[in-house]
Amino acid sequence: MKMKYEQGQALITLLFFTVIGITVTSAAVVMILVNSLSGTKQQQGDIAYNIAQSGAENGLLRLLRDPSYTGETVTVGSGTATISVSGTGSTGNPYVILSKGVTGVFLREVQIMATYQNSLLTVTSRGEVYQ
Repeated sequence: MKMKYEQGQALITLLFFTVIGITVTSAAVVMILVNSLSGTKQQQGDIAYNIAQSGAENGLLRLLRDPSYTGETVTVGSGTATISVSGTGSTGNPYVILSKGVTGVFLREVQIMATYQNSLLTVTSRGEVYQ
């Protein structure tokens, strides 16, 4: 009779360790998936930022060539940069170049402020616009 009880204990022990193993493995898989999705979102945000930077640089170059430039939408890689320019370029009313970089559902904005005096375009500030 003693033999039957020992065989049942081995089965219960095996089931216990199997459940623990499945739980640990499932947790590891979930962590890997979460980290992978987070990394993908970070990468897409960086791409949107680089598109916005490209648009701002394009706007600055176009403004240098034509002081009456007001903006445009440009395709950059897999996204678009929407550039808008306001201001007159004078010291009291500098040019404000706002570039919105979009890829997928991600949007990043970069702003450059510049003055135009004596045929010289000077960037006074630049940075990302946070909302």
